[in-house]
Amino acid sequence: MTASEVDLVTLGQRLRHLRRSKNMTLDQLSAVVGRAPSQLSLIENGKREPKLSVLQAIAGALGVPMQDLLRPEAPSRRAGLEIELAHFQRSAAYSTLGLPAVRGGRRLPADALESLIGLHRELARRLTEQSATPEVARRANQQLREQMRERDNYFADIEQAAAKVLQSVKHTTGPLSQRGILDIAAQLGFTLHYVPDLPGSTRSVTDLRNRRIYLPQIASGKGHDPRAVVLQTLGHFVLGHADPSDYGDFLRQRVEANYFAAALLMPEKFAVDFLRDAKADRALAIDDFRDAFGVSYETAAHRFTNLATHHFGIPVHFVRVHESGTVYKAYENDNVRFPTDVTGAIEGQLVCRQWASRTVFHAADPYSSFYQFTDTAAGTYWCTVHVESTRSGEFSVTVGTPFEHAQWFRGGDTSRRTVSRCPDPSCCRRPPETLVDSWSGQAWPSARVHSHLLAALPAGTFPGVDAQDVYEFLERRSHP
Repeated sequence: MTASEVDLVTLGQRLRHLRRSKNMTLDQLSAVVGRAPSQLSLIENGKREPKLSVLQAIAGALGVPMQDLLRPEAPSRRAGLEIELAHFQRSAAYSTLGLPAVRGGRRLPADALESLIGLHRELARRLTEQSATPEVARRANQQLREQMRERDNYFADIEQAAAKVLQSVKHTTGPLSQRGILDIAAQLGFTLHYVPDLPGSTRSVTDLRNRRIYLPQIASGKGHDPRAVVLQTLGHFVLGHADPSDYGDFLRQRVEANYFAAALLMPEKFAVDFLRDAKADRALAIDDFRDAFGVSYETAAHRFTNLATHHFGIPVHFVRVHESGTVYKAYENDNVRFPTDVTGAIEGQLVCRQWASRTVFHAADPYSSFYQFTDTAAGTYWCTVHVESTRSGEFSVTVGTPFEHAQWFRGGDTSRRTVSRCPDPSCCRRPPETLVDSWSGQAWPSARVHSHLLAALPAGTFPGVDAQDVYEFLERRSHP
């Protein structure tokens, strides 16, 4: 390591620490190395990068190897805090405040130094939260999707954790019942309590002091399976989650907790046996998979993506699309080309009008089984689609696979077929010329902004949750 590779503030602190340990003043060291005390002071204060020859002379004068001067760690805890303070005060964020710099020398009391460091750390934390812009959120989501694709959306460690939990409650066959969920909660040391006044920003609240999990007394109407909510909450503890450090960590924890819940509701062994039999009959169907385990269609579709590639070599894609054509969720490992923005993000993009995810909304009976082949530049894909109604409108949930794997699915012989040339604008982005000629310059639509797609991770103790509501709720429950 050379002087140019060392943090100058740390180098200065180490030099000052070693000089004082030798009971030398700056004037005494100056006389030995042949440099003015003012020059040495600048080096000790991290304001000048010394030449290698000067460092060698200083090390010789202090009787230490030069490596002792170049070590990256602070010489003491106090010095470490002073180094941290210097870095904070040199940051662009601090300079914009127009505040004076505080010297971290011996005259600064230890409690004042600790307080300043605490304030700077909190300022940095809040600025980091605020910088979690929509772009940051989308990039984090894209990175997580790439990690899921690399492992074919199969998490062996979570499957093992779920299997271990099931074994602990002696669950030996079929879907997990409500009784089984209660047994799992008890096995992990929790009790479940259904209440009418759960804070509106939460799906559940866990009282770690008394090991209680509070859940809504009545189904929320938001499409959340109450069993899954319990298991997702328990999953955070089984998987050892801590407070998320950033938006990417928050997303990762949500994915892992959701995976854990699905792995309990649809245990791997029984789910794979069910799918293997269906594949042998060339009758794989998400509807049947859903009904066999008593879960929602979307949960069954997600779970299918966990198991299809890993156990059966079937590449797949999944996408949840609003009736407006906007993508809300997506995953693929079959080379299908979802629309993306410049960051590679998929959420918020418009799906081609020819994809099954959108043509289903124009079907005579969109709520019945819907199958379609779509020819694209990347190949031909077969899709099965389910439409669900929510308070936010209608959504299509699609599971698809390349043409050659359609043979294993019910509906794989469908005659419905479309052609998508997207991203070619002539496919469905550019209006017909007759309409352009008629309305160009004569129309002014007001766009509806999907504000949820612009929101990043909210600030606060709990991401996306009103902390005051949670604490007040727990306080009420602690003193009935």
